[in-house]
Amino acid sequence: MSTPAIKVSSSSTFLRRVLALDAAVTGGNGIVLLAYGVAVGFLAARPAPPSGWVRVVVVANVAWVAASLCALLFGWLDPSTAGMVWILLQAAVVAGFAALQAVGLNRRARG
Repeated sequence: MSTPAIKVSSSSTFLRRVLALDAAVTGGNGIVLLAYGVAVGFLAARPAPPSGWVRVVVVANVAWVAASLCALLFGWLDPSTAGMVWILLQAAVVAGFAALQAVGLNRRARG
């Protein structure tokens, strides 16, 4: 019988193998994204999040998209085809979030 920690470990190993990304990349991103998700969740839970902090989130999302594309274009990562598709889809989703957040900020500024 295996423990949940072993199942998580074997699942993450499987994902790393399929995407062809090393543990430093996936683990580091996981830690950063966990902290980022908590911060964004905290902002989203407020009745009227401060515009300045929402701009920070938009800029962070745009930076994530740019870094993802640069990582592929400049060969910083060497993912499998599945990994490349995953990175591109993730970048597209994050770009969509950034666009929606920017639209919300503009509507809020206009009143």
